[in-house]
Amino acid sequence: MKKILFLITAFISALSFSQVTFTPGIRAGANFSHFSNSEEFNYYYLEEFPNAAEPYLDYKTKTDFYIGFIGNIRLAKFYALQPEINYSRQGAKISTNVNNWDGKTLSVSYLGLQLINKFYFNQFNVHVGPTLEFVVDKKNFDPENEIDLGITAGLGYDITKNFGIEARVKKGFIPVDSYNRNHSNVVFQTGLYYTFNLKK
Repeated sequence: MKKILFLITAFISALSFSQVTFTPGIRAGANFSHFSNSEEFNYYYLEEFPNAAEPYLDYKTKTDFYIGFIGNIRLAKFYALQPEINYSRQGAKISTNVNNWDGKTLSVSYLGLQLINKFYFNQFNVHVGPTLEFVVDKKNFDPENEIDLGITAGLGYDITKNFGIEARVKKGFIPVDSYNRNHSNVVFQTGLYYTFNLKK
């Protein structure tokens, strides 16, 4: 217990003596998204498609983009809290041997809020935080829910003081599509970020 109190005190002391800074910026890059789980066909589905001896449906990767605005609140040398507003085009491609859905792309676009915790190790940073997204556009299907709640984790590297590269994975918890099983968003992102110096 004493060790925990010591660590908490040390953390608060580090924040107290550090100079808190706010740096706005932008981030953009590529999305590689799909839905979790392959579809499992039940007896009634087999009756509906009797010519498909071994029916299957897989959700393959769909490539698209994301763009967003960030506000990096540097609370200590090793830690920053980074709220974000992002526009993210996600979805999946269907691979199946039933009906005429093979190769069809399911698209869903979100406007999302993320609260990223960034931990710095020299030029590298590790980040993790929750995300809440709202559907703003869709194509070829109606999402099961109009919101998505998930978790984001990733790595970043500061090439310069203001410019860097990042890679993230986002896993949604709320079903975006369901037939026999629940399918949620899985998104891998890779891109760039740039922060702007504010005049003192």
